[in-house]
Amino acid sequence: MQDHTLGPSGLRASRIAFGAWAIGGWNWGGQDDAESIRAIQSALDAGVNFIDTAPVYGFGRSEEVVGRAIAGRRDDVLIATKVGMRWDIARGKLFFRSSEEEITPEGEKAVHVYCHPDSVRQEVEASLRRLKVDAIDLIQTHWQDETTPIADTMAELLRLREQGKVKAIGACNASLAQLDEYRAAGRLDANQERYSLLDRAAETERLPYCRRHGLAFLAYSPLAVRRMDSYSRRPSIPSWRAMWTRCWSISATA
Repeated sequence: MQDHTLGPSGLRASRIAFGAWAIGGWNWGGQDDAESIRAIQSALDAGVNFIDTAPVYGFGRSEEVVGRAIAGRRDDVLIATKVGMRWDIARGKLFFRSSEEEITPEGEKAVHVYCHPDSVRQEVEASLRRLKVDAIDLIQTHWQDETTPIADTMAELLRLREQGKVKAIGACNASLAQLDEYRAAGRLDANQERYSLLDRAAETERLPYCRRHGLAFLAYSPLAVRRMDSYSRRPSIPSWRAMWTRCWSISATA
């Protein structure tokens, strides 16, 4: 398995990562935790050392399953998780509502994008407990919060890094101008965005930007939201789930 440095952090991550959205179960028709754990451990056995999860994946369940899967193997794994999507408080900007089956305006869960420093710290502490680790290798803002200055968010992430609770900092779904704001506030290590053979917009400006500034680039939707996966043609899968099943299944540094 090839690996790559996560930007200036010096951390070495496998080029293929295990994306852990689906193992959260919510919006995925339910998941068997034992099968999820076996899948993660099989990936580690195959040389993958990078797992990408988030608190909002199953509203904590994905992180808990990852924590169980890596028990006794912490030194073999780099864990990437995120902050900035809160379903337990109504602050920031409403991003979507979701039922257990699908994203819908009538859903009982209301997810807000919120990156206030107090919230960032709360989320990191909660992720550490769910993952059962002492430090998160890569913490990323999941989406960008219009209600909180990036400088304030980044200042808290830098404090968490100084305290040893996180090792590297990344931003997802951010414009280049927003990446400039992160970098102006402190060391940024990675940027995660949509990228695949069918969606190559990142090649125009984003990839050159990351190369120029020494940032690791993490690709999500590398199978183009299932358009590159013949499994999506199985008629037994509801169309919306077929479209999203592989959305985060693989990430790669570039």
